[in-house]
Amino acid sequence: MRCYKREECGVFGVYSRKEDVAERIYYGLMTLQHRGQDSAGTSILNGSKLSTKKVPGLAESLSSHLPKMKGRLGVGHVRYSTTASASLINAQPFTINSSKCPISLVYNGNIVNYVELRRKLQDAGVTFRSRTDAEMMLALLRLELDRSGDMFEAFRVLVSEVESSFSVAVLMGDGRVMVARDPFGFKPLCWGQNSETIVFASESVALDINKIRLLDDVKPGEAIVAGDGGVERKDFASSKRRAHCMFEYVYFSRPDSVIDGRSVYDVRYRLGINLAKTYESKADVIIPVPDTSRTAAEGLSKETGLPVAEGLIKNRYVQRTFIMPSQRLRENAVKIKLNPLKTALHGKRVILVDDSIVRGTTLRGIIKMVKESGARDVHVRITCPPIVSPCFYGIDIATHMELIAANKSVEEIQKILEADSLGYQTIDGLVEAIGMDRGSLCLACLTGQYPTPKAQTICEKLRNAPYTNRVRYWERGES
Repeated sequence: MRCYKREECGVFGVYSRKEDVAERIYYGLMTLQHRGQDSAGTSILNGSKLSTKKVPGLAESLSSHLPKMKGRLGVGHVRYSTTASASLINAQPFTINSSKCPISLVYNGNIVNYVELRRKLQDAGVTFRSRTDAEMMLALLRLELDRSGDMFEAFRVLVSEVESSFSVAVLMGDGRVMVARDPFGFKPLCWGQNSETIVFASESVALDINKIRLLDDVKPGEAIVAGDGGVERKDFASSKRRAHCMFEYVYFSRPDSVIDGRSVYDVRYRLGINLAKTYESKADVIIPVPDTSRTAAEGLSKETGLPVAEGLIKNRYVQRTFIMPSQRLRENAVKIKLNPLKTALHGKRVILVDDSIVRGTTLRGIIKMVKESGARDVHVRITCPPIVSPCFYGIDIATHMELIAANKSVEEIQKILEADSLGYQTIDGLVEAIGMDRGSLCLACLTGQYPTPKAQTICEKLRNAPYTNRVRYWERGES
């Protein structure tokens, strides 16, 4: 049986002493929209009544429903899917009744040992409506909450059973909002407050839009509860190892976000500077592939003195090609996503800056467009080092077959892309730009060395095993 997983998402939670929170949830989800465009949803507690609404597509579709949803506490979610359907069955929040109170959960992450846990829970009589690990997370929490009556204890037991990355927000029917982050800190989660309201979110931009002052990140292995009794913080798990996802800084997060105390904009700017220091820059103009590489292009320009030009104009009504669920959709989307500005390209030696190369097909099409617009040379600079290994923690990088750098040398990739030169960021350059110790980052997709044992075992066992393209290891039921 194929067991589908759901990856990168955005979570939001809010508690207020006095005001209805529906509007805050709406604006928070709108600012997190880049993290998922497949569905959006919210649960809001009004007295003892918990109401949930989910919609397909963008968070904007919630706008007509939220005025009817009153309450001072709520959670929200934006989701992106990979191989499974975009059905609302898989949309979040998921809600369940415990012996203590109803609880509604939103989740960003991935359970590595999903297959084994699902079988174990089904054998114990648990039934599932979806194939998402968010619903499994909720089921595990409900079982322990029924046993102990304490959500902090429930999370403590949870991390002893799951090998997982997660940032979660839980709305509890007893009038509290609880958030928690896995002990490694894979996924971002922050919080802030004003005199009346406390907000939790995947990124600080969701606090900014709500005029909430950023106070801190939720610490790895920490849970925070907000309610009428105030704020309570507890460590439910400890780990000396940190594994913050480097891809949050390179690609996923908005440049105006602050992740684990670091400005995403500043990191990307330094990535561009480091590329300039590593490679020759004999060119006339720097062209960023919009949007995530634009900041790095500014850093490259600062270091080289070369101008930056908008040589590729983006159609902003097209989704990110990376998170589209099929290769055919990604290839077709490139044709309408970007249009070359010939006056900025014709006769120029171009440095084309992009954030990463996963499969290579998208970038090859862009290079072709740039050359057909009259560019003399196209020198490609990538702000992320070569991606050579799958991610089991929540980024849609799931098989070696999909990863061009797992199977080709830099010289071979350059030829496939038909670029005049190709320069990747070094791992040392990436680590320096982020400003954390190397041991505090998850670099597994760059090195093949995973911070958790199950992920390492799966990767080593199946590296050379036959499989169908786009079928994830966990979908095949491997254990």
